[in-house]
Amino acid sequence: MKSRNFYLLSIFAFLTITFAGSAIGIAAQGPNSRPKTNTNSRMEYHNGPIMGGASGVYVIWYGCWQDDCGTRGSSVTTGLIADFTSSIGGTPYFQLNHLYPGGSGNAPSGGLLYAGSIFDRSYSHGLDLTKVGIEDLVRQHIENNDLPEDPSGIYIVIASADVSSNTTGFCSLVNTPPLHGTSTAFGSQAKYGFIGNPVRCPSLEAPQFVKADGTLLPTPNGDFAADSIASNLARVLNNIVSNPHGSAWYDRYGLETADKCWNTFGTTYTTANEARANVRWGGRDYLIQQNWVNDRKGRCAMQWTP
Repeated sequence: MKSRNFYLLSIFAFLTITFAGSAIGIAAQGPNSRPKTNTNSRMEYHNGPIMGGASGVYVIWYGCWQDDCGTRGSSVTTGLIADFTSSIGGTPYFQLNHLYPGGSGNAPSGGLLYAGSIFDRSYSHGLDLTKVGIEDLVRQHIENNDLPEDPSGIYIVIASADVSSNTTGFCSLVNTPPLHGTSTAFGSQAKYGFIGNPVRCPSLEAPQFVKADGTLLPTPNGDFAADSIASNLARVLNNIVSNPHGSAWYDRYGLETADKCWNTFGTTYTTANEARANVRWGGRDYLIQQNWVNDRKGRCAMQWTP
């Protein structure tokens, strides 16, 4: 009887987990889960739209990002992220996303353009950003004409280190995927992503740059916030172009493309300042997490090799 009860409980647990991971397609983005990378499950297409063609990236710097902000944020970080966003498009790394076609056969081109940024220094939605608050923040800046309404655009909100986001899972668990979704502006859907400042919780949001004792390691560009944000930004951009509405590409556990490769970097090299890096784009070195290669082999990599 005990073995039979155990068997029934096991089946119930399996069905519960399977349903939770597949019912909405974006379980990996939830704040109350701790998704693990899983290289044994294949990516599956769920008939939703992907983002084809090139996309413009608009950054909303939320909070304090001036040079007098101390550890909260600085213009050095914003400048480095502008450089990064300007250089990731067209790289072999970002072109991995062409392996995620939509229903009509169209696929992300790997094209990405840095379209500009604005600052929200007033903390217009408080010191704790909720999912609803982030969506409203994006909507307001589009409808106030601070940013253009761009159907193929991606709007990224990056918060300074004094801003929390408890309901999105930021700084709550190891490997909580960056939030992304859609906001409605002028009646149209705008794709957005959110990234908190890893300075707030280095070991959770940027473990690649933290020793076991909590000491920070050197980073490729000498700016912990920017180098950490760059990898998280690459992750959320991969997920957005291949699964913008949560109904396109993810595996049976709800993991999106880059979620399966969290904290994996492949072959690395040492920079002049003794930091670890794995790519050099636009004259700068970065340590960027790998993305999932959606072919028969299925693996994490920085570029596609048939």
